[in-house]
Amino acid sequence: MLRTLENYFEFARLGTGWRQEIVAGLTTFLTMAYIIFVNPSILAEAGMPAAAVTAATCISAGLASILMGAVARYPIAMAPGMGLNAYFTYGVVKGMGVEWQTALGAVFLSGVLFLLLTAVGVRRWIVESIPRPLYAATAVGIGLFIALIGMKNAGIVQASPATMLTLGNLRAPGTVLALAGLVLTGALLIGGVRAAMLIGAAVTTGASVLLGLTKLGGGAAPWEALGQTAFQLNIPAAFQLGVAEIVFAFLFVDLFDNLGTLLAVANRAGLIEKDGRIPRIERILAADSVATMAGSMMGTSTVVSYIESAAGVAAGGRSGVTAIVTGICFLLALFVAPWLGVIPAAATAPALILVGAMMMAHTAEIEWGELRDAIPAFLTIVAIPMTFSIANGLSLGFLSYALLQVATGRGRAVSPFVYILSAVLLCRFFYLGSG
Repeated sequence: MLRTLENYFEFARLGTGWRQEIVAGLTTFLTMAYIIFVNPSILAEAGMPAAAVTAATCISAGLASILMGAVARYPIAMAPGMGLNAYFTYGVVKGMGVEWQTALGAVFLSGVLFLLLTAVGVRRWIVESIPRPLYAATAVGIGLFIALIGMKNAGIVQASPATMLTLGNLRAPGTVLALAGLVLTGALLIGGVRAAMLIGAAVTTGASVLLGLTKLGGGAAPWEALGQTAFQLNIPAAFQLGVAEIVFAFLFVDLFDNLGTLLAVANRAGLIEKDGRIPRIERILAADSVATMAGSMMGTSTVVSYIESAAGVAAGGRSGVTAIVTGICFLLALFVAPWLGVIPAAATAPALILVGAMMMAHTAEIEWGELRDAIPAFLTIVAIPMTFSIANGLSLGFLSYALLQVATGRGRAVSPFVYILSAVLLCRFFYLGSG
């Protein structure tokens, strides 16, 4: 049985094993477990029951990650997306006065549209139309994005009205603990310890508890409340409301966030072939579509691929088993969710910072001497962390690449589909800037 599974997940070709994959899956889970608490806190602002959303978050993340690992066989974990949950709450429910049940219906419709676009090959065409220089640039930009999130969570940097960003309070106990965890984890990585990030997070969490910085949780598990959101979506109302704008927003951001994550994680894991083709791309996109539809039925906003998966890849994850282990952890978290609050930001921040550091290696893949490639790549890299959006960065890089090809007389070398998508992106930017 084990040998059959090893063959299915191509352990020999990928140079991986069960221990390595399990450690990687646990590492990914630790770096993204925060969504179990953050997602309910955001969607509660839309009037949704927090306990029910907690259960929906665990179930949707668990099933989606297992689906991605088992069907697409990629080490990419999934969960309700940050940014899209904020748009769901503040843009749709509060901003437009739409009931949350109707908003869930719009999320479901976006998933259906995703699946249709995948079936006819449109999403694959989009992936294949992304210029090669932007593959590496997306990975680098996301690396900076991850590192920025990690440094913010650790308190190393903080917002400033004068300079937008400034140095945080390095004497704060949580920040000192995060810095210590950063040194410990970095030293373990340099020493070649596969479980470096997992060990670093566990030691930092233990120290936080011993120092009294983190209190042990407790209380009832949230599954009993799931019925308050499960299957409460209102699809007919979404149709009657004419929520084309909302569906498009969910569709577009999910599409480019997922593409960016896919390119970055697959590139980091060495899973992209020499001709730029991504194996089993249709399965990846189909899993994403089904996950969004299932998530809306459980009672949560759009489910997306998580860039924190790069932490698992950095820990040695190469196959779908990594994602399956992460998914199992999310399902188990349904029963112990109140206790998971013991994992402080100081424990996961070092992993995010170090993953960002390792993803800088992809800058070597960009031909900086060729400005037609270098300028779009640079814009992609800086826009992702500066706009706090993978979708914005990849969109800006894609659009600038197409425009520069035309401006320098090489427009005929670009496929027509690139221009079609560029026109859509240009309209999107004008729409975003109209507010």
